[in-house]
Amino acid sequence: QVQLVESGGGLVQAGGSLRLSCAASGRTFSSYTVAWFRQGPGKEREFVADISWSGGNTYYTDSVKGRFTISRDNAKNTVYLQMNSLKPEDTAVYYCAAVRFATEVVVTPRGYDYWGQGTQVTVSS
Repeated sequence: QVQLVESGGGLVQAGGSLRLSCAASGRTFSSYTVAWFRQGPGKEREFVADISWSGGNTYYTDSVKGRFTISRDNAKNTVYLQMNSLKPEDTAVYYCAAVRFATEVVVTPRGYDYWGQGTQVTVSS
């Protein structure tokens, strides 16, 4: 069982930066693939990025490549999402999600077993 808690959201102007954190409970966190999803107003939840259990593999949706960086510190049971050059279209509630022993990239919400409560990111123009 893993519990996830996101933090770091807020209001930022376009072009600014934020760093989101996903803190996890559980001694086996290092065996979980962790992803960030987001859900904008009136939109479906969409995949943003994921990172393998070791941190050696990352994957990004095209719209955030070159702007967002996902990383993890297994010693701190925390995954980060550094977001730079933010755009108004990045406005959404951001969720972290986890699944254990994933062997491939999973971009659909149903592929993840554990979810945080979300943190709001608002980018003003």
